[in-house]
Amino acid sequence: MPHGVTLITTIAVGLGLALVLGLLATRLRIPPLVGYLVAGIVIGPATPGFVADVGLAGQLAEIGVMLMMFGVGLHFSVADLLAVRRIAIPGAIVQIAAATALGAGTALWWGWSLGAALVFGLALSVASTVVLLRALEARGVLSSVNGQIAVGWLVVEDLVVVLILVLLPALAEALGGTGGAVPESAETSLGVTLAMTLGKVAAFVVLTLVVGRRLLPKFLWLVASTGSRELFTLAVISAAVGVATASAKLFSVSFALGAFFAGMMMRESPLSHRAAEETLPFRDAFSVLFFVSVGMLLDPQILVREPLKVAAVVAIVMLGKTAAAVGLVLALRYPLNTALTVGASLAQIGEFSFILAGLGVALGLLPQEGLILILAGALITISLNSLFFTAIEPVQAWIRARSSIARALERSDDPLAELPATVDQASLSGHVVLVGYGRVGRRIAEALTAQRIPYVVAEENRDFVEGLRVRNIPAVTGDASEPAVLIQAHVARASVLVIATPDTLPMRRMVEIARTLNPGIATVLRAHSDEEAAMLRQEGLGEVFMGEHQLALAMTHHVLERMGAGSGQAH
Repeated sequence: MPHGVTLITTIAVGLGLALVLGLLATRLRIPPLVGYLVAGIVIGPATPGFVADVGLAGQLAEIGVMLMMFGVGLHFSVADLLAVRRIAIPGAIVQIAAATALGAGTALWWGWSLGAALVFGLALSVASTVVLLRALEARGVLSSVNGQIAVGWLVVEDLVVVLILVLLPALAEALGGTGGAVPESAETSLGVTLAMTLGKVAAFVVLTLVVGRRLLPKFLWLVASTGSRELFTLAVISAAVGVATASAKLFSVSFALGAFFAGMMMRESPLSHRAAEETLPFRDAFSVLFFVSVGMLLDPQILVREPLKVAAVVAIVMLGKTAAAVGLVLALRYPLNTALTVGASLAQIGEFSFILAGLGVALGLLPQEGLILILAGALITISLNSLFFTAIEPVQAWIRARSSIARALERSDDPLAELPATVDQASLSGHVVLVGYGRVGRRIAEALTAQRIPYVVAEENRDFVEGLRVRNIPAVTGDASEPAVLIQAHVARASVLVIATPDTLPMRRMVEIARTLNPGIATVLRAHSDEEAAMLRQEGLGEVFMGEHQLALAMTHHVLERMGAGSGQAH
């Protein structure tokens, strides 16, 4: 056996110390990922004692990023991605521009060059996908409308970063860089570079979403037919890592983006839920190594040498980016809850910030101090990010109670916030109020339509509501945990309230509002786990169902029975 066991030592010490410090962090009632970050600092080169291999840790972390993004893709369809494009695309672009301006302006004030300031601002403008996913999954809102918007937003950010990483070498000399290790692509003209990049990205998207969606599910089914669990797990992980690596090598996109699209391809298979369950332990273990690797990169001395600059970085990321995102989402007429969720999602920086900063240093654009400041800002913002999610509900209540401007931006004269006057009033009595028009809600709505049972949809996604209005289906947009939304859906005269959203947190509020306005209303709820289902049943919130496809069928049967249409008509 070889005597060099650097890889084994890095994994063993990294995971072991992360476990100990993660447990300690949990006992202190702070997020365990803070313990993981501290573990990285302890075994990093900036602190005395054992020093793990930074290069190997970084590669292990990259695997964690790939597996995490693959897992998200397994729960994220192409339709989900397209459904949030009208907010994710302009939102991400404007937010990147605003955050870049803040960061660049601060760096120029420090006396840095224009090129350094631009790279610095761009690095602060993009958020960590891994941190976002951990936060959304911990709160059970990854599949909610707010979660889909946040993920879609970061996918757009990833695509923008791909363009920046390719164009930056071509612009380095004009921005005052020394050249450094410039790729050959930098010698070509900017127009040619941009055209090649856009062509590669387009080819990548077409190949994965058109060809891959047909081939990968068939391959997964072929492996599953062998009956071997280990072969199935091997096939899933090989697909995740293999597609991500091939995408990076052939199309110059990030590993994370390639893995995300691999997950979306495999989602077309009926075995996608099994694939998600089989890979969960691997995703969790390698995502821990991601946070450890971030900690290893930090030199704690920067906190002593440049505390004001570190504070400025943290303020730009956690306050500037968040404020820009919240204001933009409200301006696009989405609910305050959505705005705050997106704002909290962006209040951190991570893996792409390091890549951008590292390239800037290599090109002679960004000073080494800039990279160290970005690393310090990443560690602090990642550690504090969970506090922003915890504060969403109290901040939401405080803003709505005190700010007439926020209330006006959220609802105001929004035509989608109220039912059209043309809706037949006879259909607004004894009807079904359906909260959520995702995959489950859509199947229930189709069954109700087939049985000619009147219903009103309450949905946060404005695009869905606009589409329903075109088909003359009564629908209102907004957060159904707010009384005004359920009042507009005429819940006071409804027979059944169906909550088909994947987010369980606001369900209590929705049921409370509905029962206050209509004490005799029946309630049907969706849950994600046995624990959630047991809790909802124990609290007496209504009939509870779990799953997705079977859940939609079971919920549909139950609603039809409640409405007197029988259960045999739902398919």
